[in-house]
Amino acid sequence: MHRLRWTIVVPVKTLIRAKTRLAAAAGPYRTDLAVAVASDTVAAALRCPLVARVIVVTADPVPAERLRTLGAHVVPDPDRGLNVALRTGAAEAVRLSPGTPVGALQADLPALRPAELSVVLEAALEFDQSFVPDAAGVGTTFYGVRPGVAFRPRFGGESRAKHLAGGAKELAVDGIPSVRRDVDTVADLLEALALGVGPATAALVPRLGLDAAARGHDG
Repeated sequence: MHRLRWTIVVPVKTLIRAKTRLAAAAGPYRTDLAVAVASDTVAAALRCPLVARVIVVTADPVPAERLRTLGAHVVPDPDRGLNVALRTGAAEAVRLSPGTPVGALQADLPALRPAELSVVLEAALEFDQSFVPDAAGVGTTFYGVRPGVAFRPRFGGESRAKHLAGGAKELAVDGIPSVRRDVDTVADLLEALALGVGPATAALVPRLGLDAAARGHDG
């Protein structure tokens, strides 16, 4: 049976604001890490067979150029918060393809696997609006709506509870660790590395000096 293909919206912060909680570990490579992580997220989404296009919303020309070369469609971020950025991308998605389901995906999923994203997108088509909680069960990594359904993302803070309160269905599907593993801290990055990150992040990791952190994590 033919399945609808999705438009995925990915918000990318300006680099001065990106990954501040990783500053101690990443040092001078913090902004490089933010671009690498976003690149691996977008590249994996573009390889997913159920994704028709990826729209990146950003106000920063550096990630904009990098992600555009990967094949993303880039639109300016109005810089009025994450959910406004996502709604801006969703409006562009509807303009480009009115009959396409629209999903929001966090930009910090460096271990994202296209096959696992396909599982999420297949499940999401069963509900008007749905979401995937992050690995901690507090935040959200994916939010999506079927065609014609109002796009009302509630990212930020305890967004799992916000999405539930807004009537979105929590997708309790197994086998999607890479979709749930966002990266905000060194511990998160080590978990992502254990899953297997994309090539851009993997190429940068040797410069980050994570050996001591990794030993502590393993212990």
